[in-house]
Amino acid sequence: MENKVEVTQEELKKIQDLNAEFGKLKSSIGDIELQKQSLFKTIDFIREEFSAHEKMLIEKYGADSVINIQTGEVTKKQD
Repeated sequence: MENKVEVTQEELKKIQDLNAEFGKLKSSIGDIELQKQSLFKTIDFIREEFSAHEKMLIEKYGADSVINIQTGEVTKKQD
């Protein structure tokens, strides 16, 4: 029979604590990745909305129009 050797309670607690912390951090990374994917989807949606609205404005004011985002003033592009 082999002699049974065990780590000390302090050593065991330390490795268990570190392992638990590692698991929490891995879970946090997963949560952040899910949030990131959600943000990418939202960005894609906003881009599609922006593009559709831009097309509508081009049809209404012309492709050579420039809209001041601050004031809403519409001017023609200067050549």
